[in-house]
Amino acid sequence: MHHVQDGFVTQSNFFAYVLCTLAVIQIWNFTTFYINIYGRNGVRDHVFLFINMYLLYHMADGISVGWESSFYRFNIAWALILVNIGVQHLIELRNQKDAPWESLQLRRKADIIFAEAALVFVHMAVYTLTGVSVAYIPILFGIVATILSGSLNRMVPVDFAHLSERAMLYVVFTFGEMIISISSYFTGDITYSGIYFSTMGFLIVVGLLMSYGVLYNRIIDRETITHGTGYMMIHVFMIFALNNISVALGFMRDGEVDLLQKTVLLVGSMLLYFTFMFLTERYAKRKCAFTRKSALILCGIGVSFAALMLLFRELMYVNIAITVVYVYAVFFMLYRQAKSAETTL
Repeated sequence: MHHVQDGFVTQSNFFAYVLCTLAVIQIWNFTTFYINIYGRNGVRDHVFLFINMYLLYHMADGISVGWESSFYRFNIAWALILVNIGVQHLIELRNQKDAPWESLQLRRKADIIFAEAALVFVHMAVYTLTGVSVAYIPILFGIVATILSGSLNRMVPVDFAHLSERAMLYVVFTFGEMIISISSYFTGDITYSGIYFSTMGFLIVVGLLMSYGVLYNRIIDRETITHGTGYMMIHVFMIFALNNISVALGFMRDGEVDLLQKTVLLVGSMLLYFTFMFLTERYAKRKCAFTRKSALILCGIGVSFAALMLLFRELMYVNIAITVVYVYAVFFMLYRQAKSAETTL
């Protein structure tokens, strides 16, 4: 994403970035679900986990602009990780002989994961024969199949307190990457401009993190009885949005990137992040549920933010200030929602 041509991220680079991001998040999703329901913290769990950690290094090494040179290494590692997770599900079947719903879920999950692994190998064959990457097929299959399996998952509730904690940790790690991405704002430039932009960039990251903190600590009901599929899918897109915000913040100080593109990327990523954050409403404490009025206000703030950002895209001093105001407007609405709920208990 950080390699631009004539001020723009190329379509092929952006497409590769999206697919790599979703592939890695999907691995986390499959692994977290399995550990949450069936993990025993034993030797077998650790061995399988360490194998996948090793394979992820090979995937990470292939994530670059010149991804073609690491195509087979990346995809073989990706497929083997999926096979690894699928095998864990099959092995666990022997511990669930007297649990029909758990056994059925393990088989269905294994079917989905093995099918996605097979599609990765098909993708490799297609690329070898045609030079065309169809990596989106296994990605989309995994997402759609996971969503459709929600009806089966309802019969096997998760430990939601643990699952929400795992999702929170991934979000926090992603914020760590965001902190690194704004390091370019801190260049030792002791001028008004340098101090202004570094302060504003830091405030944006802090505001986004505090918004999620209020959501996780005060609004989400961690005693919710749920199969967790929806919650995890929401976090897949929240984490994807945060990754895009990290890139967009890096672009803000890069004069080589087209103004309209980096503005659209930042605005779109912010709106995506907060949209999926508010979709967690179904997991909120009863007193913290979002009202129609608050939803309309948030939509109005979002539309105003997008309009102002596009209007002032050539004035970076104003642009970044608008972003700060938007982030903290949403944060204070969340905080007020949580606080008012607490006072009525």
